Amino acid sequence: MIITIESLLDADQIKLIQSQLATASFVDGRTTAGWHARLVKQNQQLSRTSNLAKKLQEIVLTALGNNALFEAAAYPQRIHSLLFSRYEPGMEYGRHVDNALMGSGDRADLSFTLFLSDLDSYSGGALVIEGACDEQSFRLPAGSLLLYPSSTLHRVEPVEQGYRLACVGWVQSWIRDPAKRELLFDLDTARRSLFTREGKSIEFDLLSKTYANLLRRWLE
Repeated sequence: MIITIESLLDADQIKLIQSQLATASFVDGRTTAGWHARLVKQNQQLSRTSNLAKKLQEIVLTALGNNALFEAAAYPQRIHSLLFSRYEPGMEYGRHVDNALMGSGDRADLSFTLFLSDLDSYSGGALVIEGACDEQSFRLPAGSLLLYPSSTLHRVEPVEQGYRLACVGWVQSWIRDPAKRELLFDLDTARRSLFTREGKSIEFDLLSKTYANLLRRWLE
């Protein structure tokens, strides 16, 4: 399941992050890539341990914690390993799959990319996610986020002009199985829609009972 979350950050937050990253010092992005991904990773990133990185991470983590759609789709047990990346013209991140365990020791069930550059400020640089029969390409407005399974093969196409800024991170979910996460998400969406339309009814109570009991059974 791939979820787009529009306007995770507001205009002031986007402007603040863009201005901070415009004068920041970046390092070679290959320093945090796995041994095989390192061969195809060509970008720059903010050092995770820098004061600026920690400040910007808090902004993103707070926004994620306050977003109901993210919570419903990800069931986050832990959000971890956030990185702020920059792609100059010619830079790309070739076809790869994210590590199951990150350097922090946390499991990567879901990956996310938070787009931070205005769409008209760069060209190229699409995030492409491969499926069994096709692939999907994404270039989202600044402040919008794409959430997708870490198990997918994906890549960032070469940037042609301008600079592509993004924040990437990973989620260790309370629900490890992606099929179970999707079932819970659909069930929760249906019961909320029913409640909005009809209020608390017998049907809503039965859906809520099923949702709660499946969640109780599948939580890790």
